[in-house]
Amino acid sequence: MIQSNPVLVKELRQRFRSLKGPLILLLYLLVIGGFILGFIYLNWRYQPMTFDPDRSRDIFMTLSVAQLILLGFVIPGLTAGTISGERERQTLNVLLTTELSPTAIVIGKMLSSCSFTLLLIMATAPLYSLVFMFGGVSPTQLLGVFGFYLVTMFLFAAVGMACSSFFKRTGISTVTAYGIIAFLGAGTAFLAAFIHEFLRKPELPPPDTAPFIVQFLFDINPVIVLMRIMNEGAPLMDEAEWFLPYWGVYIAFYVGSGILLLIWSGRRLNPLRKGNQNKLFR
Repeated sequence: MIQSNPVLVKELRQRFRSLKGPLILLLYLLVIGGFILGFIYLNWRYQPMTFDPDRSRDIFMTLSVAQLILLGFVIPGLTAGTISGERERQTLNVLLTTELSPTAIVIGKMLSSCSFTLLLIMATAPLYSLVFMFGGVSPTQLLGVFGFYLVTMFLFAAVGMACSSFFKRTGISTVTAYGIIAFLGAGTAFLAAFIHEFLRKPELPPPDTAPFIVQFLFDINPVIVLMRIMNEGAPLMDEAEWFLPYWGVYIAFYVGSGILLLIWSGRRLNPLRKGNQNKLFR
C-alpha cells in the first residue's frame, strides 16, 4: 500500500523527517502528562498517605477524555490543509495529472496524517501505566478506549479531508472542520437533551426508554460513548434495545460516514467531473 502510493511515501517522509513532528509529539505529551499529574496532585494533596481505588478510575477517565479533546484539535489541524494547501501552492493540478487517481491522492494524504495521529496515541500508552499501577481498570476497557480512538480518528480525519477538498482556502477549511467536530462532540448531546425535553410531557409519566432520535444522537456522541465504555451508563434514561449495541451504532456511523466522505472527496478532485474541467484547463 505504501509503495504503491507515492503521495503517502512523500507525505510520510516530510512529516517524520521535519522538526515539526517531534515538537508536536513533545508538546502533546507535555500537555497530557501535565494535565494528569496536576489532577493527581489536586486529588491527593490533603490525603497523601491514603489511597482510594476510585481515584485510579478517575485518572483513567480524565486521561481518556483529555486525549479525546486533544485529538479533536490535532486531527483537523493535520488534515484540513492537505488538499487546500496544494491548491494554494498551485501544485494540485500538477498532482492530478499523475497516474494516481484522485481517491488515491486523498487516501494517501489522509493515511499520512492518521499515522502521525496514531503515533501520538501510542506515545501516551506509558501514561496509562499510572492507572494499572493502582488497579481499578480492566485491560478490556483500555483496549476498548484505544479502539474507540481509532474509529473516532478515522471520521475526524475524513471530515478534515472533505473540508480541504471542498474549500479553496485552508483557513476556511480548518474552521469548518473544527465546527463539524465540535457539533459531533458537544452539539449532538445538547440537541439530544433539547429534543428530549421538547418531547417530554409534564402531565404524563416519563417513558421507560429514550426516543429513537435522542438515543441515536447520544450513540454518535464521542464523549458519551467514551464514558459508556468506562461503564458510566446511558444518559437521561434507559435505552431501547436495537439490533446493534451503542458501540455498534457508533462504529457503523463513524466508519460509514468516513468512507462516504472519502469517496466524495475523491469525486470532488476528479478533473473529469463535470464542473471541474473548466477549472483545470482554463
